[in-house]
Amino acid sequence: MPEEEAATPDSTAVRVALWRALHTQVDPVPHVLEDEVGLRLVAPDDDWRRRPDMDPVFTGGFRAAIVARARFIEDLVAEQADRGVGQYVLLGAGLDTFAERRPEIASRLRVFEVDRPGPQAWKRRRLIELGFGVPEWLRFVPVDFEADSWWEELTAAGFDPGRPPVVASTGVSMYLTKEANTAMLGQIASFAPGSTLAMTFLVPSAAGVPRPGRPSRIRDCRGRRPSVGYTFHQLLRPERHAGTGSRRRLSNRPARADVGYGRAVLRQSR
Repeated sequence: MPEEEAATPDSTAVRVALWRALHTQVDPVPHVLEDEVGLRLVAPDDDWRRRPDMDPVFTGGFRAAIVARARFIEDLVAEQADRGVGQYVLLGAGLDTFAERRPEIASRLRVFEVDRPGPQAWKRRRLIELGFGVPEWLRFVPVDFEADSWWEELTAAGFDPGRPPVVASTGVSMYLTKEANTAMLGQIASFAPGSTLAMTFLVPSAAGVPRPGRPSRIRDCRGRRPSVGYTFHQLLRPERHAGTGSRRRLSNRPARADVGYGRAVLRQSR
């Protein structure tokens, strides 16, 4: 694939960024999260709110889940930073804008954004074009989770395995194979005592969910299913993947009738 073709954002990441911006534009105050930096990165057409996947009523539940998970994790990062944790790892960072919106917290940390090489190169370029730049404490880690060793790339980027991090993985696990998820969670379980993992995942519900290998029901701006990034590979049962450490289950309520949406925070005991 030509480099210029690969260096584009994932459709899933674009949708999340636009939903976060839509939250500030159509939902009542106080907002759960104030984020229009992603909108500036994407720079969509003026009529972006007319996209079928931006309908404010239909997307209300999705939008609420997106901003709630982001706010929860950012509050968790701030809490852990106050306790002396100095590393924050975002697995599948996409168009996350924590570093740009919360520099008073992010600059106290070493922030590692792990994502596919092409989309990450595009994001770096856009941050520079918009004047945000890439500060020394923000490290981009280009990785293909299915083909590369994200752990090796992370340590090469300056991650200190002897110090505990906060690790966030949101909207990632369902797009990875069982092998990639198992390897990822196994590696995280070996992190230093005091480490925290916050992740979201799809879980089988009583009503059933899209089967692995099948695309989701969300469609792109032209009403078609995207060809990249929307195939579910695995649904997680947290009791089978908890590994070591204590688990605090926050929620396992269906976001839709056919999709279970779970969150878990795993902390290793000191």
